[in-house]
Amino acid sequence: MSTLDYRGLAVLDAVAASGSFEKAALMLGISQSAVSQRIKALEDATGRLLVVRGTPSVPTGLGQRLVVHHRHVKLMEAALDIDLGREVSLPDLSIAVDGDSLATWFGHALTPLLSPPRCQLDVRQADSEDALKLVREGAVFACVAAQNGGESVNGTSATPLGVLRYTCVATLEFAAHWFGDSFSAEAVQLAPAVVSERMLLGRYLAQEFDITGAFPHHTMPAAGTLENCILQGAAYGLMPELTALNHLAMGRLVDLTPGKTFSIALSWHAWNIDTPFTRTLSEQIIDSARKYLLQP
Repeated sequence: MSTLDYRGLAVLDAVAASGSFEKAALMLGISQSAVSQRIKALEDATGRLLVVRGTPSVPTGLGQRLVVHHRHVKLMEAALDIDLGREVSLPDLSIAVDGDSLATWFGHALTPLLSPPRCQLDVRQADSEDALKLVREGAVFACVAAQNGGESVNGTSATPLGVLRYTCVATLEFAAHWFGDSFSAEAVQLAPAVVSERMLLGRYLAQEFDITGAFPHHTMPAAGTLENCILQGAAYGLMPELTALNHLAMGRLVDLTPGKTFSIALSWHAWNIDTPFTRTLSEQIIDSARKYLLQP
């Protein structure tokens, strides 16, 4: 294929983002038949299937690489328009961040980044493994992920951000009822815990107390819901120290394992695309993280 049809790539991008030809048509303001025709024309030009039709419709390997290329080109073109003094709509920029970072330090990076706005930011919540997968697929420009969350992605850079530390906490009443004698392996087999989808508490119990196997727990995917579950006295669990310290100081919670914490080292994984807004985005995320996260 000697040249790329960028109108067709825009349609392919919309299908990949929405998961359907119908939704892509609504996003682009064209008919569904026009979406089908442009995808078909791209496939004819490449001689390869680019979209697996279904519910949802998903790009093939080559289709996803073309989507990544299109998104990168849009970022570069927007930067060039700004350099030339042309009026340009704000570029779309997607990133993936874990729930605990979103609930603690990440928000401090947004105000300098978005005032004045330099992009239309789409923040997706994802754990480390899923976040790196989104970067690898080109679905997001960058992500916050655990340093041991997986292999680095070719074409990206990984910058250490710092350590997010967790404390095991509960209300005083909950601790007195379930852990009156001590926080022990026997008590853990009975007391209800609350965990996120990442099951950090299970790793913590194994690390500090050699407690392995199943234990009773509720699963709450949202950090705020998990926090409320602990504060309402329904369970014990791990809470980011950035959040827990205030509750401990106010007497709302007690530290179940004084002197023992659980830590996750975080990194910023970003595609190597150097434009003013991607550079600013990375700088703001890295600077904010290093102000609030523990540094080695």
